[in-house]
Amino acid sequence: MARLAIHIDGGYISNVGRKASVWIDYGRLSDKVAATVRGTTEEPLDLIRTYYYDCLPYQSSVPTLEEEERLKKKTSFFSGLRSLPNFALREGRLNLQGVDQAGLPVFQQKRVDLMMGLDIARLAAKGHVTHIALLSGDSDLIPAVEAAQQEAVVVWLVHDARGTANDLRLLADNRILLDREFLRTVERH
Repeated sequence: MARLAIHIDGGYISNVGRKASVWIDYGRLSDKVAATVRGTTEEPLDLIRTYYYDCLPYQSSVPTLEEEERLKKKTSFFSGLRSLPNFALREGRLNLQGVDQAGLPVFQQKRVDLMMGLDIARLAAKGHVTHIALLSGDSDLIPAVEAAQQEAVVVWLVHDARGTANDLRLLADNRILLDREFLRTVERH
């Protein structure tokens, strides 16, 4: 039996949805990706889990009302994800790196890519999956994709037309384009 794990870079997918003005239903997104992969296999395919990677918003030592509101919304969103069947939430951290030339804060996610890469490599090495769907555009994940492929795992890249590293796109075994038509089918109502 074929087995699939889906790995979603929350920041990447949020950005794709925002650019397309689509509020994504992550349960629907997971189901749609699984159905697309399932449609290409000759044997039955089980979705073992969808992993969602993101971090809570930054909170200063004395949080502003805006920071508190962002935290409340994101915490509620994470709670909703945790309630979805076969979903796992992996939380990184958001660090303040300083300010840019315009005086705006510059933030950087920490741990997210590493957690995603480790999960991909571990699932592949232990033979838990035969297919991985990766919803990200980050070339930092290339070593994990290569490790999975060395274990004969088929890697699907689910990506938008822009904002995806070309070398990651070329490395993937199969691709699913997150165009407007696809996004409308996973839109939250």
